[in-house]
Amino acid sequence: MLLLELISTVLSMITMTTLVLFLCFVIFLASMGKSIGVRRMYVDLLVKVFEYGRQNIEIVRKQQFAHLDISDNNTSHTQKEGESSLTNGPTVSKEIKLNGGTDKTLLNGDATKTGNSVISRVESLILVPDVNSTRSKNRESDPEDENDSFEFNLSNCLDYVKSGIEAIIEDEVTSRFEAEELKNWNLLTRTNRHYEFISWRLTIIWVIGFFIRYVILMPSRVFICFIGVIWLTICTALVGCLPDGPTKRWLVRIILIQCFGVLSSALSSVVNYHNIDNRPLNGICVANHTSPIDVLMLMCDNCYSLIGQRHGGFLGVLQRALARASPHIWFERAEAKDRMAVAKRLKEHVSDPNNPPILIFPEGTCINNTSVMQFKKGSFEVGGVIYPVAIKYDARFGDAFWNSSRYSMMQYLYMMMTSWAIVCDVWYLPSMTRGENESAINFANRVKSVIAKQGGLVDLVWDGQLKRMKPKKEWKEKQQEEFSKRLKGE
Repeated sequence: MLLLELISTVLSMITMTTLVLFLCFVIFLASMGKSIGVRRMYVDLLVKVFEYGRQNIEIVRKQQFAHLDISDNNTSHTQKEGESSLTNGPTVSKEIKLNGGTDKTLLNGDATKTGNSVISRVESLILVPDVNSTRSKNRESDPEDENDSFEFNLSNCLDYVKSGIEAIIEDEVTSRFEAEELKNWNLLTRTNRHYEFISWRLTIIWVIGFFIRYVILMPSRVFICFIGVIWLTICTALVGCLPDGPTKRWLVRIILIQCFGVLSSALSSVVNYHNIDNRPLNGICVANHTSPIDVLMLMCDNCYSLIGQRHGGFLGVLQRALARASPHIWFERAEAKDRMAVAKRLKEHVSDPNNPPILIFPEGTCINNTSVMQFKKGSFEVGGVIYPVAIKYDARFGDAFWNSSRYSMMQYLYMMMTSWAIVCDVWYLPSMTRGENESAINFANRVKSVIAKQGGLVDLVWDGQLKRMKPKKEWKEKQQEEFSKRLKGE
């Protein structure tokens, strides 16, 4: 008995030692910016597992539909001719197209091909916040247009009523603040709570995946994250004691890339960087915003100064650690006077060529990575060169979107560490400068359009702050003014 206990103890010690050495090896490789390709092999394996799951779901569904069809046919033979309408339900089910069973399979994360719209909108009546004189100019160029110039009739209001009801049914704004809808199941019950028991094969795969994510991956990731945060705090504190100069800037760049490389391995992240020749060296770098880990994905490849809202808790620890080593700008969102100081500090930062590029997320809030919403004009008024960056996550492996109004930072980290992995693509786009007669708003919209096009995201005009507040009064007044002009036939 004692011998068995001794053997068990020795095996446990060997297992724990092997695991710790392996994690240390992973941390060392991540700090050196190296990889032996295990994470990419892991992601490739997951793709095959997801595909097998999709095929298995299709088979089960086809069997269910076939069973319903047979039952329906048997029932229809016993019904009278006048009662044939009762069989319409299963007939409709036969027309359902399964994912992967058509020539136009919808891809995960491709928000430009929703294919679910049941509403045919009138483009000129879609209510948008930035109504300007464009429509008036169109009416002047085409005064005979029946849609834009007509006598007043009470029924004319029905077009706007219809457009408003359509906007309520298919709201393109609030849907951007919810988790991205997957076309195929990724074996996570947070994205679906039905498929895990649809067949015994999927049940076994789901149980094995649950064990891997919560028993193996999660403890390892927490350990790596803990080591990464401690290492970042110590390194930035030591480097912060050095006098400013080229040596300090060089050390800060090396240390930050190493530390963020360690932190990225805590999420099993796989990042594909494109067009590295366009990587920003100074000035302002702007990117679409999905979650705080956007910074993590970008800092693994380049050193940036950061600007953003001051946080507490875990994010606050990281912010204070970074501020010791390099110049960053943290502000309180509710303080209007502080915004003036932020703009001033931003101009001072950009004017110094020795400072690293400053990373800005002009949307001001997290969007679910299916679209790009209104860019704030502040960062485009500073002047200088703008370096656009497009970030696109693959939601099959893990939803990177942080719904801050629903989850705390620790809850979000828990979901990230129990996901399969974080896979994303980063595109460095050619630098852009503001035109001579171009307004800051038009420049911001031009940059936003370029980012949306490269990332395959929907370009929306709405302000992301609608996530927290009601539409501005000015928007309603502009719509009322536009409607009155249409009624007058101007």
